[in-house]
Amino acid sequence: MSRLTHVTSGPYAPPVAARALTALSADGARLHVEVHGPEGAPAVVLAHGWTCSTAFWAAQIRALSTDHRVIAYDQRGHGRTPASPACSTDALADDLEAVLGAALAPGERAVIAGHSMGGMTVMAASGRPAFREHAAAVLLCSTGSSRLVDESTVLPLRPGRVRTWLTHRVLESRAPLGPVTPLARRILKYATMGPASAPHMVEACARIVHACPRAARHAWSLVLGTLDLDHGVRELRVPTEIVIGAADRLTPPAHARSLAAALPDCLGVTELPGIGHMTPVEAPDLVTGKIRDLVAAHVTAPHRPVPAEESA
Repeated sequence: MSRLTHVTSGPYAPPVAARALTALSADGARLHVEVHGPEGAPAVVLAHGWTCSTAFWAAQIRALSTDHRVIAYDQRGHGRTPASPACSTDALADDLEAVLGAALAPGERAVIAGHSMGGMTVMAASGRPAFREHAAAVLLCSTGSSRLVDESTVLPLRPGRVRTWLTHRVLESRAPLGPVTPLARRILKYATMGPASAPHMVEACARIVHACPRAARHAWSLVLGTLDLDHGVRELRVPTEIVIGAADRLTPPAHARSLAAALPDCLGVTELPGIGHMTPVEAPDLVTGKIRDLVAAHVTAPHRPVPAEESA
């Protein structure tokens, strides 16, 4: 990755992977996958969100890779994974299945953490055989399963058709983001982060988001604009925890409450005051701690039996 795609110093500078591999998706798409940490350690899989890349998880990778095997991958069209004409929730599910199959041994279980579109990837894949084989538990960060544009509060308008229409136009814009300027940082902070976000957090997110190719940003915005994965939530039968920022304008807390009500095995919702949409960057220690706790309870501990109707 060029130096402009992420910060190069500080806690959000991505560490060098122990190894990289390519996962081949169902349609032939080639996915960039990074593996960090010691071989044989408990496994964690990280799925990033819209306009981001593996660099988004730098703080979690740095902290967890001391004693976990951390697997992070670039969604198609993001980071080092080439763009593809196939942009759909089925493609997201195919890609996650491919990563799990390429990076994990047969039957190996992992905690899967998804942020924003990465969480939607988990919901899309929840009924897939590879997901059920490998997922021990899930952390959903700042995500939703449907009505993303209707619920968004990026535009400070009264809920209704006008706000929804205008939000579609903003999120689906083909306009280039341009260089990371002070104005660009202010806009990104307002739309995606909490008011108290530190400048180095904003800088890290701005570098990542502005590096996303315009065509990929637009193509995936169309998928998110019509998203309906409510059925996937009901199929997500592994223990699942939710983290949401109370100041999240892209996926407000109403989404977290809907997910909690629909999930078969919800472990709880943590709502963070003053935190926006970029929870793994804005609250890195808390998100890392949640992942560690899920690994301790569901990966290093004995696996709970899977009922026949879940494994069918």
